[in-house]
Amino acid sequence: MSSYEYDLVVIGGGAAGLTASGIAASLGAKTMMIERHRLGGDCTWTGCVPSKTIIKAAHVAHAMRDAGQVGLTNTPPEIPFDKVIEHVHAVRDEVYHDADRPEIYEDLGVEVVFGEACFTGPHRVLIQHENRQTSVTSRMFVIATGGRAAVPPIPGLDSVEAWTNEHLFEIDEQPASLAIIGGGPIGIEMAQSFTRLGTEVTVIDMADRILGRDDAEHAAMLREALEGEGVRFLLGASVERVSEDEGQKAVHAKVGEAVQEVKVDALLVATGRRPNVEDLGLESAGVVVTKRGIKVNDRCRTSQRHIYAAGDCTGEYQLTHMSEHMAKVAATNAILRVPSAIDRKHVPWATFADPEIAHVGATEEELKERGVKYEVYRFPYSKVDRAITESATTGQIKVFATTWRGTILGASVLGDRAGELISLYGMAMKNGVSLRAIADTIFPYPTYALGARRAADQWYARKQFPVVIRTVQKLFGYRGPEPRPIDPNRIV
Repeated sequence: MSSYEYDLVVIGGGAAGLTASGIAASLGAKTMMIERHRLGGDCTWTGCVPSKTIIKAAHVAHAMRDAGQVGLTNTPPEIPFDKVIEHVHAVRDEVYHDADRPEIYEDLGVEVVFGEACFTGPHRVLIQHENRQTSVTSRMFVIATGGRAAVPPIPGLDSVEAWTNEHLFEIDEQPASLAIIGGGPIGIEMAQSFTRLGTEVTVIDMADRILGRDDAEHAAMLREALEGEGVRFLLGASVERVSEDEGQKAVHAKVGEAVQEVKVDALLVATGRRPNVEDLGLESAGVVVTKRGIKVNDRCRTSQRHIYAAGDCTGEYQLTHMSEHMAKVAATNAILRVPSAIDRKHVPWATFADPEIAHVGATEEELKERGVKYEVYRFPYSKVDRAITESATTGQIKVFATTWRGTILGASVLGDRAGELISLYGMAMKNGVSLRAIADTIFPYPTYALGARRAADQWYARKQFPVVIRTVQKLFGYRGPEPRPIDPNRIV
């Protein structure tokens, strides 16, 4: 019999912690989950759920203004911002009630405890409750403490009221103007949403493009679409300082040799995230931490064989689905001792702007750097019949694949439902499904997914070599026109 009180203690009740706790308890392990605030983590309370809810409200407002494109009457929407935020809160509460409540995990056999956890040894944690302390021992641990907004050391920022995603969904008054420092997913999603709700938005970023991890061509197309809606971009800009005078914020950004001043009513800092690793007593547990976060191997194991870590606290990925994936890997290795590794080759991500942009696998830049031979197969949304019927023709499917076998190396999708379509490519890559197999698959018409099959058809089109066609004509006596040389830019 084990001398420890628990088989597994999970520290953190966000996406990774909830997943690891549920799996462990379901597999028969005596499990405790320690959470310092409330279950659900960043995704439920300050990230995915509230942001996608406000994106939906903004989308409806935009559709009302633009109803004329489908034969209706353009109608300027009335936007009671406080009601929008009330709706955001209601959706958060619904998700929490349906998926994150302590009772759900207690029914699985998880003991849920609220408090601050700190290692006092490799197998012991001290839990600081509101007015008392307890100490527990465990055979194994999973650290899943998540992350938080990373605020850069910009001069003046500490004396200016600035929001991060942790504040944004608690406001009840809409700003007339908003500056967003950061052109990543959060910055881009909120820039478009607040613009559609009626705020004048300026996005400031030190890079010369938005969404640096995404396909450059698709990111440029998205930027053009956002500019068309009124979003202003100040790129290649180094923020020198920020200031505030009588409630008005000013961002002083250097572009080239000139300093531009952007005056706004509100400021959002969306410059990435940092892991929550402080005050955990990791040195007492013998767990190695780097500047990036808790160091783990491919099996989510830390420098201590019995301690695992998953999610944002490792600094590896800042994606809810990857937090859940890592938690599954950690729990499987810890509880079942069945070797399981992080799938780093097929990591999808999506930014839910309009149009959406999503990616999986290798980027074109990575393929070039590695010297991998590949071809690019494209299909525009302007030729996807479902997109035409919905007046959503801005977009493109772009697949990187090998020439002969059509093995998919990576894919980028810009357009409506891109976040859904990218999953098709992720599943194809993981299971070795080639472009030829996709092209030979029956897809329902008219769907956006049919665009993925049409993109795969381009692989077949490039196999129509003139010499082969002439041989077929001669062999069977066919009298069609002389075959044309292959044009890689031709869309069939």
